[in-house]
Amino acid sequence: MQIQELIIYRNDKVTGKAGSEKTGLLPQMLWLANNYQDGSKRGEALPRLARCLNHLFSWAEETGFQGNLWHCYLADWLANHENCFSLACENNRMPDTTISTAVLDDLATIRGWFTLDLDDMARELDSAVLPLILDYQVAQSAGKIYGETIRDRIGRLAGELAGAINEREMRDALATFYQQLGVGKFGLHQTFRVESRETSARIVPIYRPTVVSLTDLVGYELPKKKLTDNTEAFLQGKGANNCLLYGDAGTGKSSSIKGLANEYYEAGLRIIEIYKHQCGLLNEVVDQIKHRNYKFILYMDDLSFEDFEVEYKYLKAVIEGGLEKKPDNLLIYATSNRRHLIRERFSDKADGGDDLHKSDTVQEKLSLSARFGETIYFGAPGRKEYHRIVSELAQRQGYIRPEAGQGEALSLLADQERAEMPVVRWTEAELLAAADRWELAHGGLSGRTAQQFIDYLG
Repeated sequence: MQIQELIIYRNDKVTGKAGSEKTGLLPQMLWLANNYQDGSKRGEALPRLARCLNHLFSWAEETGFQGNLWHCYLADWLANHENCFSLACENNRMPDTTISTAVLDDLATIRGWFTLDLDDMARELDSAVLPLILDYQVAQSAGKIYGETIRDRIGRLAGELAGAINEREMRDALATFYQQLGVGKFGLHQTFRVESRETSARIVPIYRPTVVSLTDLVGYELPKKKLTDNTEAFLQGKGANNCLLYGDAGTGKSSSIKGLANEYYEAGLRIIEIYKHQCGLLNEVVDQIKHRNYKFILYMDDLSFEDFEVEYKYLKAVIEGGLEKKPDNLLIYATSNRRHLIRERFSDKADGGDDLHKSDTVQEKLSLSARFGETIYFGAPGRKEYHRIVSELAQRQGYIRPEAGQGEALSLLADQERAEMPVVRWTEAELLAAADRWELAHGGLSGRTAQQFIDYLG
């Protein structure tokens, strides 16, 4: 049982899962499988076993897996392994005959890993802890890396692979998994961020994304519909535009984009957050995603540039204007309080000054926003709309009661310790009066202010 024997699954690209071919958990376990019965190597085997068990228990805490941890670990390793076989399956096609045949040789080796007799290893090494990984149980199985749906699907894959009667059944189970969920970080996660590594870019999953639904955003039905219509057209391979969501602060621009990640994950949508100071890495990011079978939105929050900032030129080239065609599986969605993104001055248009071509200066500053084919406005609500937002949010929390009250809502805003505040329900009139007092001291009329008010009362 040697990892060096693998061909298709040889190069492990899962950082922190199996590690290198010398020091990671997988090669350490395989060394034990090959040597645990050799009494002369017992002194070396026991420390290796201790390290492996420590790694598995830590991994289980991070991922939330239960049951046979060894089988789950192998299934997770396979689910994350990007290679010519898994990537071809992700693109909804069976690999050519050569690859399909070659992978059987790898799976014959891997099948031996699934059938490793850990009970015998425990007896031989006199370990009372090793059997615990065969039926691992935890009180809280949420995990820190995967959502429950993905974790449970990998768990089912582990059972399918362990129960396969031959390597062909293993290949079919893996092909189905890759076709349904994909492979690696882009298949198993929905949102990402870009990490700058000197001059390179690394796309890393956001393990605990903000859970937002489009229905959480009260009101703004027309802007939300324009956004979802454009996104659905993108997912269906139809014509779609880059989107600029602009308008007043606290009106749900960012929440709307975050909501897309949950709404359209199963349709293949992935969102990558990138900051404006990382615009120079855009071409590298595009290179990493342009051949994957997903639809990617590059999300740029609170985007705006001052006169002296030139990073926007990279963004312009990626959106439209470079020699390389923008990939069909990529759109850019940005939010901003500015409609035109780049700061403008009266002097840009005024007569005089030392600028010989003022119209060129104006056109340069307008050119970035003009490349977003869809611009969607989110305006601050009026008093009536603000009241509607507060009322609906309060109803979702069960704060409103129908009968007349005695001013409980107003009393909640009195200067007293939160721990002493009573848990109450109020009439809508009382609630709205309290909400009006709140917004006067907390940023004015906006959906964000309404949500903060409800959170405060909770």
